[in-house]
Amino acid sequence: MPRLLPYLLLLPATAFLVVFFLYPFLLVAIESVTRQGAWSLANYERMAGHWKFSAAFWNTLLLAGIVVPIQLALALTMASVVTGLKAGRATILYIFAIPLGISDLAAGLVWLAIFEQTGFLNSLLTGFGLVERPVLFLGYQNPWAILLAIVLAEVWRATAIMMVILVAGMGLIPREYGEAAEVFGASRWQRFLRVTLPLLRPSLQTALILRVILAFEVFAVVAALGGTQFPVLMGETYNWQFTLQDRGVAAALAMVILAISIAATLVLLRLLHVPKEART
Repeated sequence: MPRLLPYLLLLPATAFLVVFFLYPFLLVAIESVTRQGAWSLANYERMAGHWKFSAAFWNTLLLAGIVVPIQLALALTMASVVTGLKAGRATILYIFAIPLGISDLAAGLVWLAIFEQTGFLNSLLTGFGLVERPVLFLGYQNPWAILLAIVLAEVWRATAIMMVILVAGMGLIPREYGEAAEVFGASRWQRFLRVTLPLLRPSLQTALILRVILAFEVFAVVAALGGTQFPVLMGETYNWQFTLQDRGVAAALAMVILAISIAATLVLLRLLHVPKEART
């Protein structure tokens, strides 16, 4: 019985993963390679042949490529500020983490209220006399303004996820290492590069993998700010599933998102390889 105890303790979590993750994944994978009851790659052919697929694919990669590095830099800065505080640390951490309590759609609507024609930004520009009439920032004529609005919304909404993970990681780094480097004349920037970042690698790995995967699944913020003018893979999955009523192509798109996420995870695991000694 003592030998079985660890497995019995893991049984509820294992059952949960099988029922709510593995089983649905298998259903989606099978759905993506079947068409009218027969095994086929027709779903992938329809997906790849659709005029929006290429735009959605590259928009998703572009968005992730812009948002994630900005969030990483901001999260490292915010985590360093929080960790270095001697008083008011909990308050500042709480303020930084406020966007975590806001849903994706709510964040998109907040920034829509800023960028729309009757929004805060136009009111500000008109009030200062910088423009004569409201500007249509989120119109099809301004694709880069739509991209900027989405980037700002995503950075504001999701940077705190990485920041919390990095704060926890910095809290595990012994202060003696930084103090020793300071004794040997290392500047604050040198201590951060030579001491903090290498020891923070496990937390960086976790934060980046989580954030990159979520970046490939962005949907509600894009729907609120860009609508159909800025297609992304998750948005196209929704359209095929519910608007076009084609579950097979929607399943194929879901498998593409999964493949991109796995590829990005493997790259990050390779780039941020954590030595075995650092894990123990």
